[in-house]
Amino acid sequence: MRLLFYILGIAFVLSTTSCATRVSVRPNQTKVITVAPKNHKVVIIKGKRYYYWNGKHYKKTTRGFVMVRV
Repeated sequence: MRLLFYILGIAFVLSTTSCATRVSVRPNQTKVITVAPKNHKVVIIKGKRYYYWNGKHYKKTTRGFVMVRV
């Protein structure tokens, strides 16, 4: 009887697992702004410096400024 439960349990587990599917994700298109406008504000959030203008937050990188979600 115990063997029957083991066999039914293994069959149930194997029948409920699904095969892995491939999900392709396109990379984000990131625009780099080389120069910040004169009316930008420097904002510090959780110890990190962000630049704010036009209602969006930007982070400074070596290439310029990149928009981020805060």
